[in-house]
Amino acid sequence: MKGSHLFLCLFSMSCWVDLTPTAGNKILHFGACRVSMSMTEIRAGFTAIKANIQARDPIRTLSILSYPHSLHKVNSSDRCCITHHLFNFYVDKVFKHCKTEDSFVNRKISSIANSFLSMKRKLGQCHEQNQCVCGQESTEKFKQILANYEGLNVTSAAMKSLGELDILLDWMEKSP
Repeated sequence: MKGSHLFLCLFSMSCWVDLTPTAGNKILHFGACRVSMSMTEIRAGFTAIKANIQARDPIRTLSILSYPHSLHKVNSSDRCCITHHLFNFYVDKVFKHCKTEDSFVNRKISSIANSFLSMKRKLGQCHEQNQCVCGQESTEKFKQILANYEGLNVTSAAMKSLGELDILLDWMEKSP
């Protein structure tokens, strides 16, 4: 009898620990999907390399993420879908083409990429559980982002997308 109470107590604690964000983590809401993400760690890594990355961007008149208002005014029901697409985009297209001669910058990029890979997996689970509905609006907005990206050469587009990471992070934290 005492063993079952101990088991129940330990099980309850482990469930509570799993649902509690760790230090620096923030629970983000994307439609019906809720995920914990270390925004502090990602922002710190990005802040450390932002000037270096943005200095490599020769085209200042074009934006990948905010032309024309790609992330603005997304319905809350479409936030999960477009976020899922964007994490796939950053992991599959952007990070693999962001190599520099500076090992410090490369380590920061790798750290951010690992965080994005973790989020990609979490959002993939939401998508598989049909919590991430893709409406026409999110599909169209993501197509615009891809068109902006594919209009440049691969390295320039990847560096520009990485340099705009703060646009994506700000948008994600403005969860309704």
